[in-house]
Amino acid sequence: MTLVSRCLLALGFLLSSACAQSPAPFTPPAERLKPVNEAPWPKNHFLGIAYHDVNDRDPDQRVVAVRTERLIEQLSWLRENGYQAVSVDQVLAARAGGPELPPKAVMLSFDDGYSSFYTRVMPILRAYQWPAVLAPVGSWVDTPLNQPVDFAGVPRNRGEFLTWQQVREVAQSGLVEIAAHTDASHKGVLANPQGNQEPAAATRRYDPVTRSYESEAQFRARMRADVAAISNKIRAVTGKAPRVWVWPYGAADGTALTVVGEQGYQMALTLEDGLDNLGNLMSSPRFLVDNDPYGEDFANSMVSAQVKAPMRVLHVDLDHVYDPDKAQEVRNLDALVQRVLDMGVDTVFLQAFADPKGDGLARSLYFPNRHLPMRADLFNRVSWQLHTRAGLVKVYAWMPVLSFALDAKLPRVSRWDPATGKVAVDPKQYQRLSPFDPQVRKVIGEIYEDLARTSAIHGVLFHDDAVLSDFEDASPQALKTYAANGLPGSIQALRADPEVMQRWTRFKSRYLIDFTHELTAKVRALRGPEVLTARNIFAEPMLNPASEAWFAQNLDDFLQHYDWTAPMAMPLMEGQSLKNSNAWLEKLVATVKARPGAMQRTVFELQAKDWRTPAAPDISGVQMAEWMGVLKRQGASSFGYYPDNFLENSPDLNTVRPALSNKWNP
Repeated sequence: MTLVSRCLLALGFLLSSACAQSPAPFTPPAERLKPVNEAPWPKNHFLGIAYHDVNDRDPDQRVVAVRTERLIEQLSWLRENGYQAVSVDQVLAARAGGPELPPKAVMLSFDDGYSSFYTRVMPILRAYQWPAVLAPVGSWVDTPLNQPVDFAGVPRNRGEFLTWQQVREVAQSGLVEIAAHTDASHKGVLANPQGNQEPAAATRRYDPVTRSYESEAQFRARMRADVAAISNKIRAVTGKAPRVWVWPYGAADGTALTVVGEQGYQMALTLEDGLDNLGNLMSSPRFLVDNDPYGEDFANSMVSAQVKAPMRVLHVDLDHVYDPDKAQEVRNLDALVQRVLDMGVDTVFLQAFADPKGDGLARSLYFPNRHLPMRADLFNRVSWQLHTRAGLVKVYAWMPVLSFALDAKLPRVSRWDPATGKVAVDPKQYQRLSPFDPQVRKVIGEIYEDLARTSAIHGVLFHDDAVLSDFEDASPQALKTYAANGLPGSIQALRADPEVMQRWTRFKSRYLIDFTHELTAKVRALRGPEVLTARNIFAEPMLNPASEAWFAQNLDDFLQHYDWTAPMAMPLMEGQSLKNSNAWLEKLVATVKARPGAMQRTVFELQAKDWRTPAAPDISGVQMAEWMGVLKRQGASSFGYYPDNFLENSPDLNTVRPALSNKWNP
C-alpha cells in the first residue's frame, strides 16, 4: 500500500468516526448564553469617557491628547453603534426617579481646560448636539496671558489653555457642564521620606524638616480651601454652583471627598474601570482615552466596558525589600519593580507588616502608626513605585486581621481544652487578639486608619489569620458576646448540642466578616470608596463545608462580602502529593465554578514554596506553570502565587511568565 493510500484510508476512518458521533444539540440563538461584552448594560448604567487635549499636529501623550480626526471617528462610531451621550442633568434626574437613561449611555468629559475644547471640540459637540463635561483647573485658567502655565512644575504655553471668558461662553451653550478639577491641586506633593511626589488632592504632605506628615486636620483644611476657591470661580463665571468634581490623575481620597460633598457636589469622577451606576455617583469610573487610539482599539474598549478584567497576582514579602543598608534597599526595590514589569502581572499583594520570623505575627509595620514599632517608612514608597514604574499595577496592602503583637494586657483568642477544661492561648495556631474585645477592635482599627492615611493603595488583602476553631474563642469577652446574642455562655455548652454548635459557628464566621467590614470602612473613609477588598480563605472549608466549624470561614459568605475571594490553592500545604495535586486543584476550582458568577470574583493563590519541611524549598517554575495551566483549563482566569522570590528569580521568570501573564497568554 502506498503512502498516499495509507493517508486516504486514515482520513476515511477519521471522517467515518466523526460522522458516527452524535451532533451537538442545537440551541436557538435567543437561548444561547451571551458573552459579557455582548450582554445589555444594566438598567440606568452609563460609561464615562475621559478626554484631555485635542491636538492635530502632535498629540502629546504626556497630556494624553488625541487628534481631531480620531475624536470625530470615535464619536461617529459611538453614534452609529447606538450609544448616546447624556448630560449631568439626565444622570441626576434618573437618580431622582425621573426618566431612565438610554440603554447605551455615555458621558463625555474633557479634563484640564485646554483651549482645544473651545476651538476643536465645541464645533463637534454642536454638530452632534451631544452634551459634555468640561473640567478646568482654576489656577491654570487664572494664569495671565503673557505668562506660562505652571503645569505641575512644567511650564506650558498659556495659549494651550482656556480663558475664563471662553469657559463662560461654552457654559452658555447649553451643552457643557463646567466641573471642578481643583483650583491649585493638580500637581504632586512630597509624599514620603524617599522623595516621591504624589497627587496633592489625595496625599498627606511629608515635611522633611520635621520628619512628619500633614495631619488629617491640616489636609482637610488645605482641601477645603482648594474646593472653595474653584467652586467660587466657577460660580462667578457660570452663575451656577458646580455639581461635578473631577479628581486630578484620577486619584480619589476619602477625606477630600467628604469636603467635596459638604460643598454641594453630587458627582465625583475617577479614572477607575467599569460602568457608572446611579447609586455610586460620588465614585464614578471613566474610561481614559490615551495613546490616540485607532478606531478598532477604541471600539474594543467600548464593547468590553463591563467585562471585569482577570487578576494576575504576585504576592510579595516587603521583608525582602527592606534592608538596613539603604543603598541595598534601593537595589532591592529596583529588582522588584523590574520583576513585576517583566512578569507582566496587573496586581501585587504587598506585605505591609514586618514578619521576619515567618510566623504571621506582626511585630512591627512598614508605615507610620500609633501602636507598633515602624520597621521602616517603606510601604508607600514601594506601593507608589510599583504603580508608576511597573506598568500601573494595582497594589493591595496585605494585612493581618488579628495577629498583631500589641499590648500584652489586650485579650488574646483562647482555646478551651476539652481534656482539662482549661482555657489558654493555642501555641499551635496564630497568636491572635480577640475580636470580641472593644479595645482590641479600636486599636486594630486605628492601625488600618494609619495605613490608609499615608499609603497609596488600590485594595486590602485580609490575611488568613482571621480564623476561630471549634474550641475558640473562649476568652471572657467572647463568652459574654455569645450570651448577649442568645447563645450559651460556655464552650462546653456551645458544643454540647449540634444545632447550637452550628449557630455558634455561623455567628463566629459572620462576626469576623463584620469586623473586616469595620476595617474596610475605616480605610475607605480616608483613602476613598474605590479601595477594593480581598480575603484569603483556606481550602478545607471550601471542599468540606462542615469544616467551617474548624475555621469560621465560609465560601458563600466570602463571595458575598468581598470584592475578591482568594482561596489558598496550595495542594502540598493541604497534604496532597505532587501526583495528586492537579486533581486536587481541579476539585477546588469546581467548587467555585458550581456557584454562578463566582469565578469572576475569585483569585486562586498557588504556593511557590513547599512548606512540608522546615527548609521550605522553592517549587520549580515548571511545576508552577503546570498548576497555572490546570487552573486555566478548568476556567479560572484570575490567579497568582505566594511568595515571589524576586531577588533570586524564583520561580523562573521565563518559565512562569507565559503561563501567568495576560500579556503573554490570556
